[in-house]
Amino acid sequence: MDIEGHRDHLAARIRLGMVGGGQDAFIGAVHRIAARLDDAYVLVAGALSSTPERARRSGHDLGLAEDRIYADFAEMAEREAARPDGIEAVAIVTPNHLHADIAVAFLARGIHVICDKPLAASLAEGRRIADAVADSGRVFALTHTYAGYPMVRHARQLVADGSLGRIRVVRADYAQDWLAEPLETSGHKQAGWRTDPARAGSGGSIGDIGTHAFHLVRFVSGLRVTALAADLASFVEGRRVDDNAHVLLRLEDGARGVLTASQVAVGNENSLRLEVYGTKGGLTWQQEDPNRLVFTPLGEPARILTRNGAGGVAAAQRLTRVPAGHPEGYLEAFANLYGEAAVAIRAARGGPSPDPASCFPTVDDGLEGLAFIEACVASSRRDAGWVSL
Repeated sequence: MDIEGHRDHLAARIRLGMVGGGQDAFIGAVHRIAARLDDAYVLVAGALSSTPERARRSGHDLGLAEDRIYADFAEMAEREAARPDGIEAVAIVTPNHLHADIAVAFLARGIHVICDKPLAASLAEGRRIADAVADSGRVFALTHTYAGYPMVRHARQLVADGSLGRIRVVRADYAQDWLAEPLETSGHKQAGWRTDPARAGSGGSIGDIGTHAFHLVRFVSGLRVTALAADLASFVEGRRVDDNAHVLLRLEDGARGVLTASQVAVGNENSLRLEVYGTKGGLTWQQEDPNRLVFTPLGEPARILTRNGAGGVAAAQRLTRVPAGHPEGYLEAFANLYGEAAVAIRAARGGPSPDPASCFPTVDDGLEGLAFIEACVASSRRDAGWVSL
């Protein structure tokens, strides 16, 4: 790239801010890696902690200018919006209960938002965000990571093309074991807020990982869930939110589904599995083996599809980054969502329109996820009675 071309490239990078994600935070670092992987963003400002000294140290660690390190997100939104070189987008990586106030503050000032999931701590807060998105006309991306995997896009395309026929059954299972013991009582930061209903919302495992499984069901099958019956349990003594969930689903077009989410399933690290069965075939995808999709047409041997193999579809190829046989996974999938959001943000600048195949999760997906959480909690309180969405 020549010098002028390099300057143009730097000018084209989206000026990004971040709220949350300071020292000792897990997901903030993941968002920063994802934002940098395609060199589409440059982090220039942050309110990285609600503790001023930690916010300052975190900003210094990331090389932010002193006058762009904030201890308060509201001040950051106001001051950045007033700068000619202010941020164009903000990444929200705080506990769930803070999402709504932060998102609304930045959207009101015309700043695009990339938000970690779930959308908020309650459906009412999610609707506040949705209203702010509608009023602002800004891009809002929700980082349901698994929608960024190439083979998930391939699975979605197989369903959309009719290769599975009419969908009959969808199964999603997400199992972890990291909360099998009461980590929240030991000072563990992640366990502390994720098991606190005041900060995480009314759902525990169903909100933290169950919403990922729910989004995959929707994203791949294309079918809306119309009703559910949920049995939520808290196996760890004293835990105030669920750590295990079994959910029956009724979907559009007469399809049925089962969704399970557990954070006390000893022996599982991050075992997310999706199965979709139709009248003409079935498919299976597993997050811990993300580069392979098993597709079985009715009456025929199973076919193992890979990212770079014969029969790959454009929907998967456009998100594939590395050569065949090289592992590609979580960080790349996260970056794919950031990349699609970047194209949409540049389009809002007046740049080229996004690829029609782009389908990063939005505020609407977030609202569906929150409705799912609240329906699961309501159903479980009614002894797993059926609840409409």
